[in-house]
Amino acid sequence: MWQVPRTMATQHPDNARVPSWVNGQGVIAGDDEVTEAYLAFSELGVQEVMWDSEGKDVDTHVVRKLLTQHPEYFRDYVLGRDVFLTYRLPNPSIEGVDRKVFAETLESIPITYDVAERFYGEGVTTPVFEVILPFTTGFRELEALVSYYEKAVAGKEDIRLTEELTVRDIIGEFRPKKIAAIPLIEDMQSMLGINGIIEPFIKKFSPPYMRVFLARSDPAMNYGMVPAVLMVKIALNRLQKISEKFGIRIYPIIGVGSLPFRGGFSPVNVQGSLEEYKGVWTFTVQSAFRYDYPQDTVSEAIRLINYTKPSEPDEVVNEEALVSSIKKLTERYQREVESMASLINAVSVHIPKRRARKLHIGLFGYSRSTGHVVLPRAITFVASLYSIGLPPELLGLYALDGLKNEEWNAVITFYKRLTSDLKLSLRYFRSESLNDLVRFGVVPEETANMIMEDVRYAEEVLNIKPGPDDYDSVKHRLLSELVVHALKEKRESELKEIIKEMALLRRSLG
Repeated sequence: MWQVPRTMATQHPDNARVPSWVNGQGVIAGDDEVTEAYLAFSELGVQEVMWDSEGKDVDTHVVRKLLTQHPEYFRDYVLGRDVFLTYRLPNPSIEGVDRKVFAETLESIPITYDVAERFYGEGVTTPVFEVILPFTTGFRELEALVSYYEKAVAGKEDIRLTEELTVRDIIGEFRPKKIAAIPLIEDMQSMLGINGIIEPFIKKFSPPYMRVFLARSDPAMNYGMVPAVLMVKIALNRLQKISEKFGIRIYPIIGVGSLPFRGGFSPVNVQGSLEEYKGVWTFTVQSAFRYDYPQDTVSEAIRLINYTKPSEPDEVVNEEALVSSIKKLTERYQREVESMASLINAVSVHIPKRRARKLHIGLFGYSRSTGHVVLPRAITFVASLYSIGLPPELLGLYALDGLKNEEWNAVITFYKRLTSDLKLSLRYFRSESLNDLVRFGVVPEETANMIMEDVRYAEEVLNIKPGPDDYDSVKHRLLSELVVHALKEKRESELKEIIKEMALLRRSLG
């Protein structure tokens, strides 16, 4: 059995600081991403890199470039054996315009095999053998992915072109013959119904192991921070039970960013994350984690994760109480966010770009049949709210007051770092922002009153005093005042620089 990676570098554009090796104007693109992958392996000690073709153009010749540009390193660390490259595909049922990119990316896998064979010799390694399918909502999507590769990619080598010639005769054998599919679970229905996705796949394909990717960032944007954490806990518990039921190892991956709303996984909070997310095998090491902290701190944090044995997940005894809590908390959170959608979108256009991405929006509340509002993706969403002094961790918090005793006990039992996460984020709260935004006519007074209820709950019940507590958070508060007034005065040329400075203080864009 190969060593399943503990750390996965991703291309999430959440970094505030621009790395020195970036050639563009703060935007990582093209060959920069090839350099980035090499540095993640060689300098930071990351064990796996996610090569992302969802929502952006991607270089499908990455394996050739890595091996030819850095031969000494990859002679010592064999790609596909010691360090790993894993493709994330666009989901053809969601990203309609990128359906052919799904096909193109899968078609490149046999090419990577041929390149690696010329570099390492015959049969040494398969450089790419797993792919991630975003927004997986059912077993059939995984079945179609695996079957597409086997039949439409590797399987076409047997197509007869003439009486004497097959495709294999002209362009050679296609390897690998099969790939492993990693479902990325992102919405509430799929997270809480994970058995219906994973169990049929195991029954049909009998894989020797499975990796299952649990989103943490998009669920927070769609349902709130607390529901996102609780959903992951339920899913981890269920995956453990599925593993025991079928007798195969399941290795969960969690997609976590640096700020509490998106996971709270930073180089200075590794131990807390390992404790919070028991049962997780692989943690995503996103851009802010890698570039917004000193490199020695980053490398040491990654080393700690790589060599710490994962714990089994906490057993969920009262799942019914957790699910009912999630629904109550989600309802209030969504009401507050929906009423601020126009404001969030207005701020989002001023958030600095860190990756060359195609136009890509998030559909807030996509699990519901009505009341949809369009919002930016999660990183930009978080950055927008922090920039106006309203950390998203705060939103919907007052709904905790309406929980029954058994629901409250379930929440505080399974979200161990709730108060710690809130303390970290609420340092950046600016109370005057609400008054200003109501006065400027961009936030309804009813919404402002609801958010102040959230604030009072944090202060009076959870004993957390919102507001700055050190120099950086005081400076952040002053800059958020400038952002609010610059928005009103339409001083657009100043906004991006102020927002960038605030992100540097937080050590994350969003």
